[in-house]
Amino acid sequence: MSYQVLARKWRPQNFIELAGQDHVLQALVNALKQQRLHHAYLFTGTRGVGKTTIARIFAKCLNCETNGISPEPCGACGSCVEIAEGRFVDLIEVDAASRTNVEDTRELLENVQYTPTRGRFKVYLIDEVHMLSTHSFNTLLITLEEPPAHVQFLLATTDPQKLPVTILSRCLQFNLKN
Repeated sequence: MSYQVLARKWRPQNFIELAGQDHVLQALVNALKQQRLHHAYLFTGTRGVGKTTIARIFAKCLNCETNGISPEPCGACGSCVEIAEGRFVDLIEVDAASRTNVEDTRELLENVQYTPTRGRFKVYLIDEVHMLSTHSFNTLLITLEEPPAHVQFLLATTDPQKLPVTILSRCLQFNLKN
């Protein structure tokens, strides 16, 4: 029997399982249904409110092989399973708190111009984005200004006031509530 942290075991796997955050879910579901996607999303809120969970579900919605771009990922196709298990090659998940240097950001964005290996979109999920250095933000800004069509940025933070206005202005912002 393998041990799994309870938070991971019971983490919602689709928008239907997610409790609360109706204002955020409605906006994301509408965007997915109409296929009117922004290139960068910023999820803000206190610790444990569901920022990373929503971002992972959104990544499934974008890359589901069975249902296509849809607010209801199947959860069974290769992409959905790999995202749930944390091994999807086109979901690049970074903890910005431990990778604050500009070199780390450059390395992360090095392959942005290349198309996704397996999925429809290459998704960059940057958690605790407020921890990046000023130089890292400037490097990220260059890509956020004109990202390739196959790239989606999902940023999550507990401290949005620490983000430069130039980054905030290029993201569609969602404030998650307790």
